[in-house]
Amino acid sequence: MAPLLNEKLSNQDENPAINDLTKREIEVLKLLAEGLFNKEIAYKLSISEKTVKNHVSNIFRKIEVFDRTQAAVFAIKNNLVDLF
Repeated sequence: MAPLLNEKLSNQDENPAINDLTKREIEVLKLLAEGLFNKEIAYKLSISEKTVKNHVSNIFRKIEVFDRTQAAVFAIKNNLVDLF
């Protein structure tokens, strides 16, 4: 019974918006949460800065946030990045 309860509780913490993000958007979100600027993210992922801006806009819309700080908090709360 305890394992079932633990599984149920852990699933409640998971934000369903994560499932809406593409693999690339998750990569961008992780780098954004690390504090990188769009230009740095573009360089690291070998994509254009405009593409990064598009990804960031899509991420904000999908996870319902309005700025980079809120997006970083979302990434941390959903275990997409480590604090250390």
